[in-house]
Amino acid sequence: MLGCLADDFTGATDVAAGLRRVGLQVLLLIGTPIKKMALPDCDAIVVALKSRTIPAAEAIEQSLRAQRWLADHGVTRFYFKYCSTFDSTDAGNIGLVTDALLDAVGGAPAIICPASPEHGRTVYQGHLFVGSQLLSESSMAHHPLTPMTDPDLVRVLARQTPHPVAALPLQQLRSGPDAVRAALQQATEAGVRHLITDIADDTDLAALAAAVADRPLLTGGAGLARALGAHLRSTAARAATEDHLPAGPALVLAGSCSTATLEQVARAREVMPAHQLDPALTPDPHQLLTRAQDWLHKHRSEPAVLIYASAPADARAAGQAAMGPDTATVLETTLATLANNAREAGRRRIIVAGGETSGAVVKALSLRSLLVGPEADPGVPWCHTTTEPHLALLLKSGNFGRPDLLVRAVEGATP
Repeated sequence: MLGCLADDFTGATDVAAGLRRVGLQVLLLIGTPIKKMALPDCDAIVVALKSRTIPAAEAIEQSLRAQRWLADHGVTRFYFKYCSTFDSTDAGNIGLVTDALLDAVGGAPAIICPASPEHGRTVYQGHLFVGSQLLSESSMAHHPLTPMTDPDLVRVLARQTPHPVAALPLQQLRSGPDAVRAALQQATEAGVRHLITDIADDTDLAALAAAVADRPLLTGGAGLARALGAHLRSTAARAATEDHLPAGPALVLAGSCSTATLEQVARAREVMPAHQLDPALTPDPHQLLTRAQDWLHKHRSEPAVLIYASAPADARAAGQAAMGPDTATVLETTLATLANNAREAGRRRIIVAGGETSGAVVKALSLRSLLVGPEADPGVPWCHTTTEPHLALLLKSGNFGRPDLLVRAVEGATP
C-alpha cells in the first residue's frame, strides 16, 4: 500500500486525484490520524496535513506522526507531496521535512520531483518553469505567504537543509533506469541527500517512476505520484468505484486570489447570485460574518450561490489596511463558518477555491475521511464524506482548473 503525506489540503486532493485516475482506490484522511482505525479496501492512503507554512518543528512533528500512523497500518512505501511550484521559504519546510522522513524510513538520497507537466510545471537544468516562464517570473513570485523568487531548485533547497543537494540532468534520466540507479549510487557515495530531477514531460515521469518505484521514500508533486501509481497499478486488487453527487443546492466559496481563481469567480458571478467579503467596506469581523450569513439565508432557495473573498492585489491591500494584519485569517474563518451554515441549511455540494480556505472549511465541517471520486478538472476531484449527511466537496488549488470550473461544478459536470 502507498502512503502519501501532503503538506496542504488541495495538494492532498490533487495527488489523490492522480492516483485515482490511474485506477487506484484512494482514501483521503483529513489531518493527522490519532488512533488505530478500520480502513476500507484501498490501494493508497493520502493524509492531508496543513504543514506548508507552519513553523518547521511543527511541520516535522505532524509529518512524522502521520508517517508512524501509516506504518502501523501496513504502509511500507511513502510519498511526501508538496506543491508543483515548490512553495516554501528559506526556513523550510520541504527540505527539513524530507530530512526527517529520510531519518525515519531511509532511502537517501531523496528524489525531489515537483514537476507536473500537465499543469505546465517542468524542471530543466535544476530550474523550475511555470509554462514558458521561470518560476521567478511567474505570479508565484508575488505569493503572499511563500513568494518564489529563485527558480534554481538546487539553490532553494540548499537553503533549507544542512545536507548536500544535487541535480539529475534530463539527459541522464532519459538514458534509462540503469543510468538513474547509477546516478543515485554516485549521489550516495558523494554524500548527497537530495537529488533534484529534471522532468520535461509525462514520459520522463514514467521513466523516473519505473527506476525508483522500489525506494521507501519519494517526494514531489502529484505528477510523480500519478506515474508511480500507474507503475504499481498492476498489483492493485481493486478498481476505483464511481460516486454519484448528492442532489440539492450547492455553495461555492472562493478565498484564493490567484489569476485562475479570479477568472473562475468572474465566470461564476455571471450565472449565480454572488456575495463578496470585502474587508475594506466591512472591516469589523463580526459584521462581515453576520452580513454574509444574512445574505446566505436570504438566498436559501437558490440552487447555487457564490461567496468570495478573492480579489486583485490593490483590493487586497485596501482590505488589509482597513482590517489589519489578521485579514487573511478572518476571511478564511468566515468562509469556513459559512460552509458549516450551508451544511446545516441542507446544501450538500460545497466547492472551495484555495488551499488555505479548503483547510479551514474541512476543519469547520469536522471531516476526518473522504473517498476520492472523479475529477472535475485535472487535479480537482470530487471527494465524498464517509459519514452522513452525504456531502460532496470539490477542494480546488487556487491555480487549478479551467475558467468555467466553478460553473460546471455546481451543475455536477465533469469533462
